[in-house]
Amino acid sequence: MSVKTLEVIGENFNTSRRIKGTSPRVEKTADGAALNYVDHHGKACQLDITDIYPDDEAELPKFQIPHVAQAVRQKNVDYIEWIIRAQIDAGATIIDICVDEISVDPDERNVWMKWIVPVAQEIAGVTLAIDSSDPATILAGLEVYDMTKSRPAINSVNLEEGRHEFIGLAKDHNALLFANASGRDGMPQDDKERVENMLEIMGMMDDASIPMTDRYLDPLAFPIGAGTEYGNHYLDAVRELRQRFPDVHIFGGHSNISFGLPSRKAANNAFLILAILAGCDTLMIDPIMNPAAADEEFLIASDTILNKDEFAMNYMAYFRAKKKR
Repeated sequence: MSVKTLEVIGENFNTSRRIKGTSPRVEKTADGAALNYVDHHGKACQLDITDIYPDDEAELPKFQIPHVAQAVRQKNVDYIEWIIRAQIDAGATIIDICVDEISVDPDERNVWMKWIVPVAQEIAGVTLAIDSSDPATILAGLEVYDMTKSRPAINSVNLEEGRHEFIGLAKDHNALLFANASGRDGMPQDDKERVENMLEIMGMMDDASIPMTDRYLDPLAFPIGAGTEYGNHYLDAVRELRQRFPDVHIFGGHSNISFGLPSRKAANNAFLILAILAGCDTLMIDPIMNPAAADEEFLIASDTILNKDEFAMNYMAYFRAKKKR
């Protein structure tokens, strides 16, 4: 039988990602500065950051190192492989790829997307989510995507101007399609607006005959540090969408919930469990900070306890398969 498991979208390959200048991974070298890491073979390596390292070290406490963008610009495949493999080893089943912040020039972003997609596909055979707000950058990634290795995903369609084009791209390229609840006039204000926006997008996907199981709905999780009601807005929307659409995937940028808080891992872990209980079957997280194995086991076990797994068949199949690994 097919075993139901939790899908995990690794969010770490994004050129917006930064590391604090005071990180213990930062090292001054004879030639400048570097970021230390240990590759998947266990070898100690360095990413050169000399050209972006501040001249005045007094600036370090405020300095943020755009390490993913740095690795892409240098075409440092070893560092890129380390980022991708670390996420897969931690449970990621889909890797999100975003280069939007590598340049303000759309043409340059497209060039980088065309370079990174084949590189990432050589590293791992999992689905890559081509992530951009620009349809041209999405198309650039799809044009070089090797469909014999995996199906692509598109991240993401919403009601903002121009983003509806992503639906046609998904249909033309047999891609999984992520959709978020952003509206024509900005972010949704509560759970009802989230659901209303998602229903409109679902109608568009119906018109394009996108299969239900290819749809990944993101009601949008906002930091509770900016509004303590935001957690419930997201969770209530998930419950409503799951009741209406039992066959779609529901996810979110779950680590957003803890932005600006201390001890982010604790808040993330609590939110992930609440999201699963509400109806999420997919998580978009940093799987290294919040390993997904425990969440997957929670999903399997809770479905059985809540009578969603007849005769505990999925539970038994899952743990038997796990024992054989």
